[in-house]
Amino acid sequence: MAGERRREILHIAIEIISDEGYSSLSMRSLARASGMKLGALQYHFRTWEELLRALVGLIEEQMKNAWADRGLDDGLTVYDIAVFMLEDTSAPDDTLLNDRLWPQLWAMEQVEPLVSDLLEEVYAEYMSLLIAAMEKAGADSPQGEALCLMSMLEGESLFTGEGRRWEKDRGLVRDTILKFVENRYGKSGTDKLNH
Repeated sequence: MAGERRREILHIAIEIISDEGYSSLSMRSLARASGMKLGALQYHFRTWEELLRALVGLIEEQMKNAWADRGLDDGLTVYDIAVFMLEDTSAPDDTLLNDRLWPQLWAMEQVEPLVSDLLEEVYAEYMSLLIAAMEKAGADSPQGEALCLMSMLEGESLFTGEGRRWEKDRGLVRDTILKFVENRYGKSGTDKLNH
């Protein structure tokens, strides 16, 4: 019961960050949005740091679940990863992957060193999958190419995300990224790296 309530509170925190911005999240605002008093919230999360650790932990868990739900495993191709990261996640139940949450988390990293450290761990896992896929594809510089592609995939929402100036061009940008990835690394694990 308590674990279920903690998850519910964390989901409310994610909604606050996505809908109102990270600066709107505080222990008091979260208690209010969760329909409880601050003392009751502190029963579940004694400190701000504990809340942040649990929040990033939930995000990491949900990312892993999203990979698993899509049947993605260690045999991933670079193309598989790009498709996953560019998927249209505008479904209301997929707050984790929407293009409003991640820019807020990136901004939050600048003022919350703990969030920065924790999110770096999430990115390190993502990066290791991408490097492994790059190595299988025969990339010349798997680390460098993975960092470059990850920057492109992550940055896409900054320019074409919901409410952004080039939102109408989102499909074009996503298609262009996928075409680049397919041309460079192939679509399946049996395709060879094109030079």
